[in-house]
Amino acid sequence: MNGTQDTTGTANPAVIVVGSGPTGLLLAGDLAAAGVPVTLLEKRPHEISNLSRALVLHARTLEQLDARGLADELEAKGRTLDRLRLFARLEVGLDKLPSRYNYLLVLPQYEVERVLERRAIEAGVDFRYENEVTGLTQDADGVTLEVRGPGGESSTRRAAYVVGADGLHSPVRKAIGLPFPGKSAIRSLVLADVKLAEKPESVLTVNAAGDAFAFIAPFADGYYRVIGWNRAHNVPDSEPLDLEEVKEITRLALGRDYGMHDARWMSRFHSDERQAPEYRVGRVFLAGDAAHVHTPAGAQGMNTGLQDAVNLSWKLAAAVEGRAPEGLLDSYQSERHPIGKAVLRSSGGIVRLAMAKRPWSIAARAVLASFINAVSPVRNKAIGQITGIGYTYPAPKGAHRTAGHRAPDVALKEGRLYEALREGEFVLIAPEGAEYGGVGRSVVTHWVSGRRTTVLVRPDGYVAWAAEEADAGAVRAALGEWGAA
Repeated sequence: MNGTQDTTGTANPAVIVVGSGPTGLLLAGDLAAAGVPVTLLEKRPHEISNLSRALVLHARTLEQLDARGLADELEAKGRTLDRLRLFARLEVGLDKLPSRYNYLLVLPQYEVERVLERRAIEAGVDFRYENEVTGLTQDADGVTLEVRGPGGESSTRRAAYVVGADGLHSPVRKAIGLPFPGKSAIRSLVLADVKLAEKPESVLTVNAAGDAFAFIAPFADGYYRVIGWNRAHNVPDSEPLDLEEVKEITRLALGRDYGMHDARWMSRFHSDERQAPEYRVGRVFLAGDAAHVHTPAGAQGMNTGLQDAVNLSWKLAAAVEGRAPEGLLDSYQSERHPIGKAVLRSSGGIVRLAMAKRPWSIAARAVLASFINAVSPVRNKAIGQITGIGYTYPAPKGAHRTAGHRAPDVALKEGRLYEALREGEFVLIAPEGAEYGGVGRSVVTHWVSGRRTTVLVRPDGYVAWAAEEADAGAVRAALGEWGAA
């Protein structure tokens, strides 16, 4: 950016991230940790609300947070659950999941945001609160944002790249002219944070019965989050909501209301299913809810956004430093858009099956539940998609069979793989005794076993390249191909 100034009088960052939710915080923190100058703009005042909707971290997200040294701290704040109930008669066990995190972690979004914000601050992210994006233009060299400041004053900010992680109503998405096609999947959902006179039997309590659905999960401060829906009572989001309605929905779905009292917050909202057709337009990218929104089923929304951030951050860092190979930034679209679409399909399918009403659809749900429970490959695929560990990225024709796959947290002579990934670089896993000379921007590790496969793992924990009995020339070529030489 040549040290130029914007109209705020400050030097231009390399990247501006818009939105300080989990996706924006993780992305900005990754960039700053990689040495990239980054500014985070947020239209709200500086406050982490305890009224957030997301409540679950899945295995793949926990693996990625482990690669940043954050998983243990978050695990200590939450409660683990080794079974996930999707609807009546379908409860999938996670204890056999091939991951260090063979469970889901029940943890409110605000706890995740606190940890990610602290990391971003420590890494040097420049936070600018009460700064609202009102317009955007871009050219061959960068992006100029029009911004309204805390006192209503207008200014411009410029960066090489901009990422819109600014939610469902993303001003960034609107400014680059992208549509957000989709529909409202569920209308008049109710949310409430309450105390309970009776403690539920499970960490997560969920069920659908007749026209009603309800979900209960704990916070660490003695309150519980209740999410409910009554198909027979669809009203506008603006309709007043009282605790008696929340109790009634819960009784219909769960058979009891657990003595709800002392609601500190209640809200009515609708759940959309939408996805932007493109995640990149020129030098502007979309991530998280700005790119895709899903129903709450399967608790995949926040997790999918965090995975967007993990995929994009190292690629942007490489581009800023001038070492990104051709097509690397475009791979964000080719890798993440299909997964966003798959999550949209699976979460919507769970909701529709859970709320089946017609006899034929109820029968179909029972058959599907029995089939998934009985057939291990089908069950494993469903678990892999929900938890995120089953997704793979496209690999070139002729690539090693592991290319594009998630790299499991294997034991190495130097420690675990995901400990090595904390350097934020590629990790080269070499056979014992192998010497490759210069290895560029990669951390060199070695198999504990006698395995002879050489594996290059991307900073986001996916296999970039692998070969059997590779020589030094092949390794150097792979490093160069991925911008890690």
